[in-house]
Amino acid sequence: MKQINDEVVLKRRFHTSEYLRELGIPKIPPLTSPVDIGCDPMTFESHMDQSSHLVSIMKIGMSGWLVADENATRQKVAAARRYNVPTVTGGSSLEIALSLRKLTDYLDLCADIGVSRVEVMSRVTEVHQKPKTVVSAAIERELEVQFELGKHSSGISGKKAADSMINQGQEWLDAGAIQLVVKARESIWHSGLFNRRGMLNYPYADRFAKTFGLHTVMFEAPDLHSQFSLLDYFGRDVHLCNVRLEDLLQTESYRRGLHFDAFRKLHLRPQAAGQLAQRELFEAKV
Repeated sequence: MKQINDEVVLKRRFHTSEYLRELGIPKIPPLTSPVDIGCDPMTFESHMDQSSHLVSIMKIGMSGWLVADENATRQKVAAARRYNVPTVTGGSSLEIALSLRKLTDYLDLCADIGVSRVEVMSRVTEVHQKPKTVVSAAIERELEVQFELGKHSSGISGKKAADSMINQGQEWLDAGAIQLVVKARESIWHSGLFNRRGMLNYPYADRFAKTFGLHTVMFEAPDLHSQFSLLDYFGRDVHLCNVRLEDLLQTESYRRGLHFDAFRKLHLRPQAAGQLAQRELFEAKV
């Protein structure tokens, strides 16, 4: 599919990549981790064909991949690999495996399916396994690990919750985890990326970004509001995850200042805008 499309593009005189360069939009590495919540293999591969260059790592189907036809799951993982896109399984399936003392079986399955990474959630690992044990078992099977921060059984809130999660995140990084995920919302403990009114908790987000760096921490952004809010605040370099496949192109357009709301933001606006006075930017002239 990709080869056919490349041939079609080459027959044209004008190209989107050249136009983006003319606008002064910098080349941005893949910084979004979308989630496939159960699309069919053909649709999945079509998304890869269209958007693989924008994907940092693809999350496969929460736990849905375990009940889908196995051939379909393997087709999707293989399709991602053909487009050089790594894949990660959702944390809830590993959480259940740990609860049932089936971690080894689960990791063997993930490795055989061909995923690149597994996600670990904190609720069960706090009780059943130490970080080094889980990460070492994954590495033995050539699997990476990412850890999702949050879910405190102690019910602590506010600054103490953030302190605890930062300590927890550092422990997992020291054990060999590759990246950390900050959940979009933890309303039970009133600490999270977004409050009940949907407003970004800036100090909370800042702490994780400054402590771990935007290259290590990923922020959950399951809808356009959360995606745009994080891009508005952190700029183009923020790493977003759990983005719906259907939202990926709109999110990446916003990241590049091609959405009109983003165009109004100085830190997202294409560099070519710097050549015009502020008043001229919003006066359309041919």
